[in-house]
Amino acid sequence: MTEGPRRLKVVAFGGGHGLSASLRALRHTAPALDLDITAVVTVGDDGGSSGRLRAERDSLPPGDLRQALAALADDDPFHQRTADLLQYRFAVSGHLDRGGDDRSGAAKVGTEDATADRRITGVADRRDPLAGHAVGNLLLVGLMELLGDPVAALQHAGRLVGARGRVLPMALEPVGIEADVRGVDPQRPGDTVTVRGQHAVAVTPGHIEAVRLMPPSPPACPSALTAVAEADWLIFGPGSWYTSVLPHLLVPQLAEAIMKSQARRLVTLNLATDIETLGLSVADHLAALHWYLPGLHVDAVLADARWVGEPEPVHQAAQALGARLVLAPVAVAGGSPRHDPESLGVALVPVLGAAR
Repeated sequence: MTEGPRRLKVVAFGGGHGLSASLRALRHTAPALDLDITAVVTVGDDGGSSGRLRAERDSLPPGDLRQALAALADDDPFHQRTADLLQYRFAVSGHLDRGGDDRSGAAKVGTEDATADRRITGVADRRDPLAGHAVGNLLLVGLMELLGDPVAALQHAGRLVGARGRVLPMALEPVGIEADVRGVDPQRPGDTVTVRGQHAVAVTPGHIEAVRLMPPSPPACPSALTAVAEADWLIFGPGSWYTSVLPHLLVPQLAEAIMKSQARRLVTLNLATDIETLGLSVADHLAALHWYLPGLHVDAVLADARWVGEPEPVHQAAQALGARLVLAPVAVAGGSPRHDPESLGVALVPVLGAAR
């Protein structure tokens, strides 16, 4: 009896809306590809509900982990309703908030959005401890405390939503993100200052010249290292480059595993710059990968022709990483700079299928 092709093991790195779009796209490839999906999620969030729980409970920030679980939820009504519950955010003064996503679609700043932050701040004097929190954030923190193991907690939460894949943290302790930023003060455009905290870095004006983690060598999640070692594809992006994508390359053990992995590597480019990458060209996004992980080889770079601008610099930047540039329509209709999961999934099929 002849066995069929084995499942393709795919590891997607990131956080926030960018990773969610990637995971939803990977699920859309199910009719054509049999994928074993692992999401490795950044743990640097220090804003909004995640920041509060991180500070008050000494917990991994749960927001990005929660969003990844919701993106992988099974399509049946029960699991979708459970995913909606995870995304549900407790409102202020009876104003229901059923829009589970934390972040503004275009900015993808990698932290809880400004609206949620204002609500949390606005209720501080009213002593409403639930306002602004997402149900899934509370659930994940409770599971991590109950089980004493974030991986086991995420596995249990994954079963609750029938996740079509697994979610892992990139590190076993929360990390801080800090950046050297030039031109924060328009009166002193040549000065460089240090900006600390993922939220602050994500929304800072000026040009980010360097980004790093604190502590500089956080313990990588062992399950994530194993997933990278066994993967057929490693996928980076889309997402906030400095606060969701690059942090994975700054965890020494994880970076070493990425370099040693025999997997092919795909970079999915953003459709537009966000606040933290203003002034950074599309080609510069690719150059940043080499800057933070010299020697990184990439096999394919996926971009949308309508948003990539002049393709030749991007083509050259892809070639510098050893990659071919794949142009495909992956944006939502209507001109918004957001990835459409279904279109992105269609574009991924021939790219990922090349590993067969």
